[in-house]
Order: sequence, then C-alpha cells, then structure tokens
Amino acid sequence: MDLMIRQATPDDYEPLGDITAEAYLQDGLLDFGESDAYLGELKDVAKRASAAEVLVALENGRLLGGVTFVPSGGPMADIARPGEAEIRMLAVARQARGRGAGEALVRACVDRARAIDGCTAIVLSTQRTMHSAHRIYERLGFARTPGRDWNPIPDLDDITLLTYELTL
Repeated sequence: MDLMIRQATPDDYEPLGDITAEAYLQDGLLDFGESDAYLGELKDVAKRASAAEVLVALENGRLLGGVTFVPSGGPMADIARPGEAEIRMLAVARQARGRGAGEALVRACVDRARAIDGCTAIVLSTQRTMHSAHRIYERLGFARTPGRDWNPIPDLDDITLLTYELTL
C-alpha cells in the first residue's frame, strides 16, 4: 500500500467532509438531538482548517480519510488543557478501513505534538461505540482518562464521550 499523510488542501475539503459525515452516520454516531448541527461541523473542513491543522490519508492519490489536529487550544479544542494538543474528528471511509489509514493519521498527530515545544500530552474524545478507534489509541499508548469524560449535550445523559491521553 502506498499510504501518504499530508496536510489537507482546499481540494480535499469537500470530499473529506463527505467521508467524515458518512463515517459518523454509517457508524450510528449521530443519533442524538443536535446531530444535524454536528453533521454540519463534520462536513465543514474549511472551517476546521482555518482554526487547526487538518491531515489527510491518501493511497495512490485516493483520499481515504482525515483527522483534525489542534496543536494548542483555540476554537477547535474541546478538552485540551495548556500544554496539550488534541485530536478531533478522525474518520476513514468505510471501504478503506483496516488498511492502516486511521493509525497513520493518529501517528502523524502524535509526531506533530512531540515536535511542539512545551507540549506534554495529546488528548482526544471518542464515543463508546468507536471500538476500532479505541484499539488504535490503545495500541499507540494512549490511556483512558475517565475523570475527563464529558457530555457535549448535557440534556442527554447517554452521549458521554470517553477521553484518552498520551503523555509525551
């Protein structure tokens, strides 16, 4: 497999938005009240790219998926504290799963975090049902941080997001 990770370009924004939205929808991750609003966030790669770094995975030039890397705070950070980077919105097209793209994207984020002076950890939030992603995080040394679990929609108790941290 000829897998390449690079920063997203404007030509990637729309197809990556579609891949991300489809991945979340197909995996049943948008079954809560404000899903339409979050679906718009998932599709708006240009907005993410203006506030953070969006990376894409390509195989022989074909877009497989992407991730948002938040180096230090800013509007895209959900749980990062000072000195922490954050991973958001990791998604790989269903037909491309199991070929290493997700792990390569997470590794690229870890490498970027390690290159930031003063960055001591990289954190992320994930849904309970994202078992494949959990396996990637744990294989790469991330540890669960239950004390940081949180709910993006306080009115819905069943939407608590799990958190992971990798100390650098």
